[in-house]
Amino acid sequence: MGIIAGAGIQGLMILGGGFFRLPNDLPKPFWKYPLYYIAFHKYAYQGMFKNEFDGLKFQSNQAAGGIPRIINGEEILRDVWQVEMGYSKWVDVVILLGMAIFYRFLFLIIIKTSETIKPVIIAATEVPPNETIHGEAL
Repeated sequence: MGIIAGAGIQGLMILGGGFFRLPNDLPKPFWKYPLYYIAFHKYAYQGMFKNEFDGLKFQSNQAAGGIPRIINGEEILRDVWQVEMGYSKWVDVVILLGMAIFYRFLFLIIIKTSETIKPVIIAATEVPPNETIHGEAL
């Protein structure tokens, strides 16, 4: 059951992470707010794109006035991939590490809570057996 729920959550995170659809094209009520911002895929994709394109220069095929135009990587990231360029790729890495630590801590709390509550629930729901003294029912 947990594998099924985990796969479903991962599917939602991938759909809302900004890879299949660009961030500005995501529907706003559910996919953009809050799913896009809590999906770790967003930070992984943006960190990867910043790592690969930041600092590169490309020659454009569309010449303006016969002069070939040079496009830098930041322009491609901002205009084509719609990557948030307000922070470094290292901020994306720190956010990913923070999410990993947070989720580990959250699951530890869930496991410890279930270990504590499970015996209480079992004790509250079980029916006590009929007590007998020397073979006679009370």
